[in-house]
Amino acid sequence: MPVLLLTRRMALAGLIIAASAAPSFAQDVSDTVRIGLQRSSTLTAILRANGELEKALAPLKVKVSWHEFTSGLPLLEALNLGNIDVSADVADTVPVFAQAAGAKLVYFAEEAASPGAQAILIPGNSPIKSVGELKGKKVAVTKGAGSHFLLVAALKDAGVTFKEIAPAYLTAADGRAAFVSNNVDAWVAWDPFLTIAQRQSGAKVLRDGKGLSGYKRYYLASGNFAARRGDVLKVFYQKLDETGRWVNAEPKAAAKLLSSLWGIDADIVEQALRNRTHKIGTVTKAGLTEQQSIADAFVTEGVLPKRIDTTDVKIWSPGS
Repeated sequence: MPVLLLTRRMALAGLIIAASAAPSFAQDVSDTVRIGLQRSSTLTAILRANGELEKALAPLKVKVSWHEFTSGLPLLEALNLGNIDVSADVADTVPVFAQAAGAKLVYFAEEAASPGAQAILIPGNSPIKSVGELKGKKVAVTKGAGSHFLLVAALKDAGVTFKEIAPAYLTAADGRAAFVSNNVDAWVAWDPFLTIAQRQSGAKVLRDGKGLSGYKRYYLASGNFAARRGDVLKVFYQKLDETGRWVNAEPKAAAKLLSSLWGIDADIVEQALRNRTHKIGTVTKAGLTEQQSIADAFVTEGVLPKRIDTTDVKIWSPGS
């Protein structure tokens, strides 16, 4: 499988991403929209499975090709390089890293904040009782993910600097493996991995995002695609909105569908779904306030090389 090359600026930001699982891409054609997603991209995964997006795009004579990524950072890098046209939801932190790396992307939808859908976990038998006790401990976290900011914010709230812990930068799958094998003292996870760890491993929540991190999720498009195919983005936005409403109205049915896709027990998936809002809305510059807080926190911790203005971005809306 080809390796997804990083931009020079992304490398300067410390984003050394192993993207060996990145798919091959065909050349861009006007009658195809190439959509990138992660395994945990709930609403987009449902649309991929039920074929509703293809049906809705048929009158526009537009086909869909799907491309799966292991995490959000290589997904947005592919978007910036023009290898895909549209990105399914990524955590709020991911566009911040992409912007700092000079990516020219367009926000076109958001999922409302779900602070309880990510948390710092400790083993059920851990003696740790507070975030402050993570000082000197090894903590698994996915670099650039929403969980990364949650960890930074929780440590700051507890009076601990990021440099006072030993971060283990791992993907969600590798983080889970390290956690269940007791190779780390804590793990910062998001759903459905969060609920899986609680149900299957007896993990305890040390601190979730409430009061620390809203954990919005954003959908983005390449600048060129947004300029050319606003009609496609409008259809995609509408289908995301409809799907989010269906998931909230019929969580058991949605869990059954996703259970077969993810290979996870339906009751675990249902709980994970209930931890998220799935409420689709338009992006506004005023609504990007927490994005600035995220960027500033990462600059302070030395994760980003320079301060950025998170409102200095392009935004598409259904009325565009």
